[in-house]
Amino acid sequence: MDCGCCKGAVLTLLFEEVALTGSTNADLLTRAAQGAPEGLWLRADAQDGGRGRLGRSWESPKGNLFASTIVRLRDTDPAPASLAFVTALAVFDAIRQIAPHVDISLKWPNDILSRDGSKLCGILLERSADAVIVGIGLNLVWHPENLDRKVSDLRTLGATPPDAQSSVEIVADAFARYLSIWRLSGTGTIIRQWEECAHPRGTALSARLPDGEELHGIFQGLDDQGALRLSLADGAIRAIHAADVFLV
Repeated sequence: MDCGCCKGAVLTLLFEEVALTGSTNADLLTRAAQGAPEGLWLRADAQDGGRGRLGRSWESPKGNLFASTIVRLRDTDPAPASLAFVTALAVFDAIRQIAPHVDISLKWPNDILSRDGSKLCGILLERSADAVIVGIGLNLVWHPENLDRKVSDLRTLGATPPDAQSSVEIVADAFARYLSIWRLSGTGTIIRQWEECAHPRGTALSARLPDGEELHGIFQGLDDQGALRLSLADGAIRAIHAADVFLV
């Protein structure tokens, strides 16, 4: 699937590597406060304090990709929350390059899934002042077992992915291209491209809201702000702004 990315990154990319850290996101939050520039990528061979959404731990052994970058918000930028879609598209694009035979799709807001619904990547955005730290954990060669959701890695799915440093360079280039689209064309363009890479409209989904309410319905795409549109049994369309979403 061609998700419509443009060619040619305009952002200067800087790469740093460390053997072990607690969390690349935490490190770049500190670095951003010290004035580190947009376009800096920090990759760790391993993390001993990796985390995902809602404070969940993220297992981070050597071999997979663990990296974070900084986006410096500008007055003319779209809503910062829509960087979740930018990041999802970038990782989707990168996987298509490094594992072209693996069938993947996007699930709201930024999950990358294999054909059987297994999650391949974790994405965490954290903001401090004008900096958004974008963290990416991509399962290249290993995935955890015995979780409450299906997960996998590219090697298990039959790919021979490059090493983590080569992979982060591919991800970073894709991220720079989609970040440029986001700034030049706005959230609407990013959302349309996201939908082209996602499971189709009509897919049955369930959503667990932050207050514990569970909804079941049919995917009807995203609204202009990126909220998930869920068609319920009574015919109503519910806009979902925050939830854990599952394929049914």
